[in-house]
Order: sequence, then structure tokens, then C-alpha cells
Amino acid sequence: MKFGKRIKEQIQESLPEWRDKFLRYKELKNLISSPDPAEFIFIGLLNSEIEKFNAFFVEQEEDFIIHHKVLQYRIQRLVEKYGDNDDETFREEIGEIRKDIVNFHGEMVLLVSYSNINYTGLAKILKKYDRRSGGALRSPFVQKVLHQPFFKTDLVSRLVREWETTIDAVFPASNAEAERGYERSAAVSSAAAGEGIFRNTVAALVTMREMRRGSSTYSALSLPPVNLYDLDLVLQPIHIPSPILS
Repeated sequence: MKFGKRIKEQIQESLPEWRDKFLRYKELKNLISSPDPAEFIFIGLLNSEIEKFNAFFVEQEEDFIIHHKVLQYRIQRLVEKYGDNDDETFREEIGEIRKDIVNFHGEMVLLVSYSNINYTGLAKILKKYDRRSGGALRSPFVQKVLHQPFFKTDLVSRLVREWETTIDAVFPASNAEAERGYERSAAVSSAAAGEGIFRNTVAALVTMREMRRGSSTYSALSLPPVNLYDLDLVLQPIHIPSPILS
């Protein structure tokens, strides 16, 4: 699949409020296709896009840190409130927290995908520009991108792993009945998110996996590192461990 179509699908599968935050790949491609693409205009547009990515990514990352602490507090309060008393009220409250964790996990995965697809788009459009102009803009520009905030997904990836650990700890599926309950809860969570996060997260993960499988190279000039973990494992049903409760 051509990258232009892939990024268009990814934008459509993203959260509505994120859709104007992606790379304007088609606009850049059209600029390259003009009879005499001006380098200063092209570079100016790329720099503007990077500023957009950074502002959006940093804002989301800061929100995630706050949300992370709020969820930790909610779980701790619930444990202090109920202890080992597993009554109906406890199950309702823990179910609500679980739904929030699943949605939070999904948003973070989407942000990692956002970073990956925009980086890949930049690398590809620079390659097209160099091929058409005979220049060598791609390598130095990509090296600059490697130091941009939107490229550095380590913190978000770490939070993703922590909350997967938390789900396993707080919602263990130790037997068949618990596993069936988990599956029902996941279905309820995704339904509660509407068109939302669960479906979009899976779509984003599939896109990342297909992009990497479709590339013969994994250098900094082709695809960014995926900081999550093995994508095939991520695409299996999510189970959430955590030293957070200690």
C-alpha cells in the first residue's frame, strides 16, 4: 500500500481531535511535484510540521503523566477503602477503573503510533524530494528529527508497559471464568468508547506492523524504532501488572 493512502487511513482511524495533527503528506508531495519546487518553501513547511508534532506530542505526554497519577491514586484509594471485601460496589468501582485504564492504555499506544507514522512520513517525503531535486537534504534533516520531542517515545512506552502490568495485577484472569469475565469487560469497555479507542488502537498497531514488514531496511533514514515491544504480542488481547499497588 502506498504511504499516502496509509497515512490517510491512519488519520481516519485516529481520534477526531487528533486528525489535523498529522503530517500534511499530500500537500508536501504536491509541492515536490511542481515544476520547480523551491527548497526554502519545502524546508519551511517541514519545520512548521515538526513544530506542530512537538507541541501536540508534549501536550499529550503531559496529560498522560497527570492521568497516570490520578489512576494510581484511584486504585490506591479503592484498595484502602475495601481491602479484601469483594462486594458488588467494589466490583462496580473496579470495573470503572479498569475501563479507564484500557482507554488510557489505548490513547498512549495511539500516541506512539502517531510518532512513528509522522517520522516515517517525513523520511519518505524527504527521499522523494532528494530523488526529484538531486539534492541530499534527507540525511541531515532526519538527524535533526531524531532529537525532536515527538520522536522520543520512551516515557510513553514505559507507561504503556506499566499499565499492562497493572491490569494483570488488578484484574487477574486466573481461571476460565475470570477469563470470560475479562473478555466481557473488554467488550463493554470498547463499546463504551464508542467508535473509539479500542478499535483505533488495534488499527494503529496493525499499521505499525505492516509498515515495518513492508520495509527492507530499519535504519534511522527509513523507519523509527518501535519502543513498545513485539507488535505481534501487543495485538493479542491486552492484560494489564504493577508495582503501583505496592
